[in-house]
Amino acid sequence: MAEVEVGGVKFSGGKYFIVISIISTLAGSLWAGFEFYADYMDMKEIVQEINIDEIKAENELVISKLDSAIVYTRDIKNNLRDDLMKLEAYIDKLEGKIDKSDKKIDTSGISIKSTQASIDLVLEGVLNEMNQVQKDVTVSIREVEALIRESEKDVRNNLRDTEDRLDSSMKKLEDNLNQRLQELLDNPLSN
Repeated sequence: MAEVEVGGVKFSGGKYFIVISIISTLAGSLWAGFEFYADYMDMKEIVQEINIDEIKAENELVISKLDSAIVYTRDIKNNLRDDLMKLEAYIDKLEGKIDKSDKKIDTSGISIKSTQASIDLVLEGVLNEMNQVQKDVTVSIREVEALIRESEKDVRNNLRDTEDRLDSSMKKLEDNLNQRLQELLDNPLSN
């Protein structure tokens, strides 16, 4: 029969296979422990590479651009309102002159009243168009604000999900490593 001597103790037959089994189990456990540790170090490196400041800077840039767009659209709205006020003042002056010469007819035979009516139609069209532009600007501002809120929400959710995944992975890795170490410590043959 084959005999093996380990630490002054001779093993023969079935004992020889038991010793080989124990040694291979210990070697496999050590290998698994080192693999878990390598995975842990890889996860740690990934966590350290996440640049939250860069994400915040990107969000701040988007917000500042959107704020600029909102200010720009408000300026356009205010300029349109100022132009409308000037136009109304000019029309008031014209109406005053028209009232004075209400019964006069110009050389082409067209009455001042009909000219005033055509001016009123044009003015009404301009006012309608300005109202539509104001509505469009308001809709654009609301869309931009909604986009900002959605973008902030997505970034927060992505950061939370990443943090949760990393915490979960690190916890699993730690539990597996603790379990393997405890199995090695509890094994009476490893002493």
